[in-house]
Amino acid sequence: MIPEIDFAKLREEIPYKWRVQSFSKFKPSASCVAYVDARDVMDLLDLAVGPDRWQDDYKVVDGSLMAGIGIKCDNGWVWKWDTGVESQVEKEKGQVSDAFKRAAVHWGIGRFLYRLSIVNLPANEKKENGNYPYPVDGSGKRIWDVTKHINDMHGIKTPARPDVPKISVAMFEKGIDFFAEKQKTIADLDKWFAEKKPSYNILSDTGKAKVDGFLKDTKADMKEANESKPTTVLCPQFASLVPRIDCQECELVKTCEAYNKGADNG
Repeated sequence: MIPEIDFAKLREEIPYKWRVQSFSKFKPSASCVAYVDARDVMDLLDLAVGPDRWQDDYKVVDGSLMAGIGIKCDNGWVWKWDTGVESQVEKEKGQVSDAFKRAAVHWGIGRFLYRLSIVNLPANEKKENGNYPYPVDGSGKRIWDVTKHINDMHGIKTPARPDVPKISVAMFEKGIDFFAEKQKTIADLDKWFAEKKPSYNILSDTGKAKVDGFLKDTKADMKEANESKPTTVLCPQFASLVPRIDCQECELVKTCEAYNKGADNG
């Protein structure tokens, strides 16, 4: 059974920043809202769900870009979708990021942002056609780092970034070794590796090459070991020949002399 997911962890606060959402047309004022970075959303998913148990996908529906986040639950993959809007800089990239973060809200990630109040800062001028206002401090100087200014002004301490476990070559080698040591089938190993593909994709090219080589050598050793063993075993429990592969499901396999000696009694 798939380990239970702590969905409450997805609703925890994560690092957030502030940005100017709009400038007033009636007075020199800037409205600022809090937002999260897509990478921090990914880190939280890795930590709370596992890097191999979530994925994202994108599609266009009626001309609108939709982002979906799927999480592998007990009954299979569960998907939640939402759409995004273009940003002022790098429109397409911003739209993808916005859609992704909005889909994450459906899973509870970033919902705390909606409980934070809008922060108003003074601006150098009100918004008019063709001009580009900017926020200023009490002395009229331009604010370059809106997040730092607001956090310092209100004494806000944003949550620290989660400590996400690093995906390493050693983790894959340990997993691959498990199937060899437990005398599992190559099909079982392939199935496990397919499920770990999202984590594998995070590795560097050098890391992937090392894992690929280790996997290839291990599968070759498993194949050679399986070919050298008899296909049947005289089972002491049933006093009859049974397919060797069926022994792997028996609770006595670790202590069974007939299985571990590999004597072909057929």
